[in-house]
Amino acid sequence: MVAVTSTRTRTREPDRACAEAVDLARDAVVAVVGAAVVGGHLGVQAEGERVVTHLFDCADPAYAGWRWAVTVVRAPRAKVVTVSETVLLPGPGALLAPDWVPWQDRLRPGDLGVGDLLPAPPDDERLVPLVVLEGDDAVTDWFGDADAGPAEPSELPAPGRSRVLSAIGREYASERWYASEHGPRTPLAHAAPAHCISCGFFVPLSGELGRLFGACANAYAPDDGRVVSADHGCGAHSESMAGAVAARAVAPVIDEFGYDLVDLPGVSVEETVFEPLSRGAD
Repeated sequence: MVAVTSTRTRTREPDRACAEAVDLARDAVVAVVGAAVVGGHLGVQAEGERVVTHLFDCADPAYAGWRWAVTVVRAPRAKVVTVSETVLLPGPGALLAPDWVPWQDRLRPGDLGVGDLLPAPPDDERLVPLVVLEGDDAVTDWFGDADAGPAEPSELPAPGRSRVLSAIGREYASERWYASEHGPRTPLAHAAPAHCISCGFFVPLSGELGRLFGACANAYAPDDGRVVSADHGCGAHSESMAGAVAARAVAPVIDEFGYDLVDLPGVSVEETVFEPLSRGAD
């Protein structure tokens, strides 16, 4: 013997008695928020069997585009409709707050202020434990000789530091620095007489990052104290005057055609008789 269980499909047609209970729904929301902020009836939505939601316009100017939603329900074989809940919901054109973003994803460079703490999470992919000795994240990357590793804790790059930059962390930093205004793709770098790699004020970083980056130590350079790429540049290059051509001295211009009359000791210009310059030619 096989038992057959009949299933009933929920209808999406609003229950007639619940749909006609507009005044009941309005009175329910007015009792909660007051009549001043309840606008016209916008329609009904069937939520289930004998469950209907009435929508009213929200007249509060602070909630433009929002709607009051009043859900009413009727029990099986009952003729009385009752109110289930009243809530304020956003409509299609409502002004909504942006989606929630965790604080660690909202931070931007420069947001950290005096006294603020920004601890790196334990699973930060930019960092690896200092004791890693093999692979791309090996501590030996921080030494000039890649074959020489630390034998004692005192030989580590920074005693007491538990984590160092990983290969991913170095890659992120390299991409960020190279694309910044201290990289090679800026008008300042294009107008420079030479690259930073040939400048005496360029101090290369240690480790793998030192292959492409260094710090500027020129007090008169716009990048002083900042990390710059080796192919960056500026007008304060240490060798910028080496190939410059010295300015030539300009010879004075002497006017040989005009003259001025000047009194000399014992000679008066007024008592001097001048002869025309064309006399010898006659």
